[in-house]
Amino acid sequence: MTENSCQLCAVEKLTFEPPPIYCSPCGARIKRNALYYTIGSSETRHYFCVPCYNEARGETIEAEGSTFLKTKLEKKRNDEETEEWWAQCDKCEVWQHQVCALFNGRRNDGEAEFTCPNCCAKEIERGERKPLPQSAVLGAKDLPKTILSDHIERRLFRRLKQERQERSRHLGKSFDEVPGAEGLVVRVVSSVDKKLEVKQRFLEIFQEENYPKEFPYKSKAVLLFQKIEGVEVCLFGMYVQEFGSECSFPNQRRVYLSYLDSVKYFRPEIKTVTGEALRTFVYHEILIGYLEYCKKRGFTSCYIWACPPLRGEDYILYCHPEIQKTPKSDKLREWYLTMLRKATKENIVVDLTNLYDHFFVTTGECKAKVTAARLPYFDGDYWPGAAEDMIYQLRQEEDGKKQLKRGKTKMTITKRALKAAGQTDLSGNASKDALLMQKLGETICPMKEDFIMVHLQHACTHCCILMVSGMRWVCNQCKNFQLCDKCHEAEQSVDERDRHPTNSREKHMLYPVENNDVPHDTKDKDDILESEFFDTRQAFLSLCQGNHYQYDTLRRAKHSSMMVLYHLHNPTAPAFVTTCNVCHHDIEAGQGWRCETCPDFDVCNACYQKGGIDHPHMLTNHPSTADRDAQNKEARAKRVLQLRKMLDLLVHASQCRSPQCQYPNCRKVKGLFRHGIQCRTRASGGCVLCKKIWYLLQIHSRACKESECSVPRCRDLKEHLRRLQQQSDSRRRAAVMEMMRQRAAEVAADTG
Repeated sequence: MTENSCQLCAVEKLTFEPPPIYCSPCGARIKRNALYYTIGSSETRHYFCVPCYNEARGETIEAEGSTFLKTKLEKKRNDEETEEWWAQCDKCEVWQHQVCALFNGRRNDGEAEFTCPNCCAKEIERGERKPLPQSAVLGAKDLPKTILSDHIERRLFRRLKQERQERSRHLGKSFDEVPGAEGLVVRVVSSVDKKLEVKQRFLEIFQEENYPKEFPYKSKAVLLFQKIEGVEVCLFGMYVQEFGSECSFPNQRRVYLSYLDSVKYFRPEIKTVTGEALRTFVYHEILIGYLEYCKKRGFTSCYIWACPPLRGEDYILYCHPEIQKTPKSDKLREWYLTMLRKATKENIVVDLTNLYDHFFVTTGECKAKVTAARLPYFDGDYWPGAAEDMIYQLRQEEDGKKQLKRGKTKMTITKRALKAAGQTDLSGNASKDALLMQKLGETICPMKEDFIMVHLQHACTHCCILMVSGMRWVCNQCKNFQLCDKCHEAEQSVDERDRHPTNSREKHMLYPVENNDVPHDTKDKDDILESEFFDTRQAFLSLCQGNHYQYDTLRRAKHSSMMVLYHLHNPTAPAFVTTCNVCHHDIEAGQGWRCETCPDFDVCNACYQKGGIDHPHMLTNHPSTADRDAQNKEARAKRVLQLRKMLDLLVHASQCRSPQCQYPNCRKVKGLFRHGIQCRTRASGGCVLCKKIWYLLQIHSRACKESECSVPRCRDLKEHLRRLQQQSDSRRRAAVMEMMRQRAAEVAADTG
């Protein structure tokens, strides 16, 4: 160990993984050390890869609806490195990495005394310091509990106890002699109401059928923490979408498992009696517990797209360990199916199928119409985005045919095929709906097993609708034949030889089973849990990327989890670190210099001490941002309430037309609006007032569900977030298509 190395890890220089950069026009990832062009600041920054820059003829270039002068773009190379931050102990004056010391730069600012772990241990040994009580630092257990988190935890702890008992019997040891999973905490960190807008091209196909323009749903984020070596580490996360009984068909009472992610640090690293890893057992139990909870609330089905992330991409937790391999789709699918088979044994799941078999084909006695209007429509799912691209291609083809023939377009689907698919409109051009289903079916069929449909309630064999009320008419001979009341009534009106079962000599009887265990509605009894950085997967990923909260090593996973918990307990604390305008390195809280005239100009201590800074104004020490009561629950609640009042005032002021409004702060906010319109400096130029209103507008836009919101820039900010999500979804679909192309090439090579 040298005097320049960290006293805790004995390493001198450690650098963070650079956050991924994506080209705004094409969505491609800009490779390491590649050149690129950029303009803008913070959330509105745009990036352009060299091919997109060169393809843009003329003096301007477009991105996300905005046009920029090429001369204003800054040319850069993607080679920036950020070194891990350091902290100096005020007792022994020895330096160590902040990550190693679990140092929180947000709380331990320039004025707070910092004592390193080694000095703390020595002082405790000498009796000069008492160990901090567990209650002194708010952790995962102190996050708000919900009915859902309690349900999952109870089940998880019960099943872990059973598993440990089985293992002890199998090994011939006592319960206490075999290791078990300790220190686990499950929490719902976000639960918010959202609206999913149906994409325009798809909506136009069904405009005469009153297809919903939007679907309301509840988005939830669930995390699992485990205390490892005395520190809580976030190991597992999932995002779900819940479309309740109040939602329109086809999404009514459906759940979508949107994203799932984990890092491989679970303890202990042992196997169960059946041979599976204990961490797999735990993750499966969380999912089964969630499905059980959904079933009890009255949801009828869950949809899972078994889609592994692209290499180098992250779903929820940023920067995975190198030892953790990304599973291929077949491995991931089998992982889900193993979990679902366990849930089937408990009668939580009543049937397993896939999107293609359930909606695209009519086999046996199924009489349901094959139409895209029946497909459940989820946010970020594969087929809605693919459908938009296909509808566009179909229109291009149709326009091309019209120009060539200047007459009626040729039907590409026969009347017999339309009739077989349950279509009643057989006149004129082939149904766009049927053409879309044909194209979607051709794309989905080769990978249909990856689109898993989980039935929590029984489906009618004829109409395929999942039954929640009335009677379920079950065949005494056929294991999987059952009808809803409506189809049973229709069945009685047809000729006996055409009834179920056709072409059978055996005597089949339908007997009624009452659907009385499904709740009338799916109303969520849990409170709304808003979190600026957890309400969307993208927001949380951006928080982690912008602050280097990585999970590639256990030491970093500990520090990142500590900071995630800090943000959850301190929702109004500044989210992102300040960057030095000279060296572009991050500045620790209280460890830099700021220009009071130009608030966007900051310099780190190292650059300030070197001197020679070309700036016209005087620089002063960063003001202390110590939040002495950050650990106080009452203070946290007070800050959340204060922020909520500010956001309510923002909405009020944007709608208020009274020049003498009784709310005194209304005029202040209106003044900020006027300032924002007139200001030439803007937030990117360093205007303090613009920064203040911009911060509130960003928080508001993330939570706003109004399609015609009156708050300034709300629509623009939502559109920006929507485009970011759209780019992510496009990359995900492109990766799936590339995977299918490679799989087809391998099959062709093997058969050839």
